[in-house]
Amino acid sequence: MDFLSNINPTLIIGIAVLIGLVIIIASIMLLRRSEGDALSKRLNEYAAREELATIEDIELSLSLSDRIFVPIAQRISGLVTRLAPQDMLERTAKSLETADKKMTPATFFTFTILAMFVFAGLGLYLGEDGTRLRYMLGGIVFGWVLPRQWLTSAIRRRKDDVIKKLPDALDLMTVCVDAGLTFDGAMSKVNEKWDDPLSREFGRVVYEIQLGKTRRQSLRDMTERLDVPDVQSFIASVLQADQLGVSIGKVLRIQSDQMRVRRRQRAEEKAQQAPVKMLFPMVFLIFPAMFVVLLGPAGFRVYRTFY
Repeated sequence: MDFLSNINPTLIIGIAVLIGLVIIIASIMLLRRSEGDALSKRLNEYAAREELATIEDIELSLSLSDRIFVPIAQRISGLVTRLAPQDMLERTAKSLETADKKMTPATFFTFTILAMFVFAGLGLYLGEDGTRLRYMLGGIVFGWVLPRQWLTSAIRRRKDDVIKKLPDALDLMTVCVDAGLTFDGAMSKVNEKWDDPLSREFGRVVYEIQLGKTRRQSLRDMTERLDVPDVQSFIASVLQADQLGVSIGKVLRIQSDQMRVRRRQRAEEKAQQAPVKMLFPMVFLIFPAMFVVLLGPAGFRVYRTFY
């Protein structure tokens, strides 16, 4: 405690900001790793030329970010991957895929470390003598929880979008199948017509099938990525119908009706929950303000009468 009280808060904030900037730049470079290796591209460009070039010339021709920040980002990514438990990396990778976020688990943990440093430095700056340790620990916990809450919120929003769009997508697929298209063609039409998480997943399934993956495996992978019970029920019915030789159009029509019934039931459930959710803000926020406005003048008159 005495050691923390003697720390200069401005110095701590400066160090935290510096570390944060380094981590931000490294994280941005991590997101660029999917674009390919810049050095390999340069090597291919120089290989196509007739003039000879040394490795030093090729490396110096790279941009500043490719020469400095990309290696830093790669080392941070490797360090995070080595230190983090494997099961945590796998769970984070699945959550990122469910949320449809184009980042690796190492990038996510890098942003988490950044948030922990920033909020810990902010806690040291705001805390007074004797309370800086608690503020710092609170900032570390908040920096650890905040990115996970953001990821959880992104997953919840994506699932809600999928649930909301599923009946309309099944209606369009039913019309397409009745018009003579195959099930894959119906998924392609949904992907062409809309731009939402469900239509993009259908487009991905069609693309994977074109690359050689079986339809059954592609659809099962889609259910694991979305992790929505309605989609799991729909895909299970489609796979069973495909195995038993049942008409896909009939299955789509039945599934569409069931999804609309489920959506109506969810809307009715939320409508029934609304009065209970409105009770607390009414009691603690709206009613006190009304009492002040309505009974305030009468209270002043009573006070003046007796005092």
